[in-house]
Amino acid sequence: MTSVASPSIAGRLRAVVELTKPRIIELLLVTTVPAMVVAADGWPSTWLVVATVLGGTLSAAGANALNNVLDSDIDIVMERTSGRPLPTDRLSTPVASAVGIGLGVAGFVLLSTAVNLLAAILSTAALLFYVGVYTLVLKRTTVENIVIGGAAGAVPALVGWAAVTGTVELPAYLMFAIVFLWTPPHFWALALRFKDDYAKAGIPMLPVVAGEDVTRKRMVLYSIATVVVSLTLLPASSLGVVYGISAGLLGVWFVWGAMRLWSQPDRAMRYFKESVYYLGLLFMAMAVDRLVG
Repeated sequence: MTSVASPSIAGRLRAVVELTKPRIIELLLVTTVPAMVVAADGWPSTWLVVATVLGGTLSAAGANALNNVLDSDIDIVMERTSGRPLPTDRLSTPVASAVGIGLGVAGFVLLSTAVNLLAAILSTAALLFYVGVYTLVLKRTTVENIVIGGAAGAVPALVGWAAVTGTVELPAYLMFAIVFLWTPPHFWALALRFKDDYAKAGIPMLPVVAGEDVTRKRMVLYSIATVVVSLTLLPASSLGVVYGISAGLLGVWFVWGAMRLWSQPDRAMRYFKESVYYLGLLFMAMAVDRLVG
């Protein structure tokens, strides 16, 4: 463990920001605003969008901070994560825990007062599931960890829909399903690249337990399932040609990328990044379709 003596205030603030994993938060919120646009059949109230995004950011940041606390014993072992704030002693466990709890509570309060109670409950439920079920149990005990745990990352689409309508309807569930099915191939790509790291930490990721060939096969199957669900959203939500064409073209690209890992296994991290673009562009197409339709 690397010790940093008397870190500056600026250094502590940077560590707090790092603790919340802002890049993951950005990815989660990519699904929130398009869901709101589709639910509103156009651009909703700007204030509602701001309040929902801010509340969702606080909840996700709290979840990520608490994940860092609970995973600190793993992070110090893995080369990829050994530089995080807790393994490097830039933050203490009590401080990190307080940050995570405080952010989670703030997210619930903001969403429940400025948006609606359903959005707040959904967002907080995702936090509790991610921390209490995925991080504490699934990640360390089952090869299906990311398959089941991916549900937490799919909830922001439900939050966005609920923020506008006060309910959760079929199109929102399909958006949830898109993210839910997209998550395993996205993270298995990372697991392929850092297979030895996960093995050293004793984390039963699919490539470690079942091997790389099984992982690549399941990545292809899940990517196909993702695309199929993305196309079912077309009639379910009355989206139009912009989304239909985009979903088709992006889907071909997404599946092809997974298939290429058979002949080019060193593309795992490239596919990991491409999958982020796929999800972002797909949800952006939903919003554009509604705004120009």
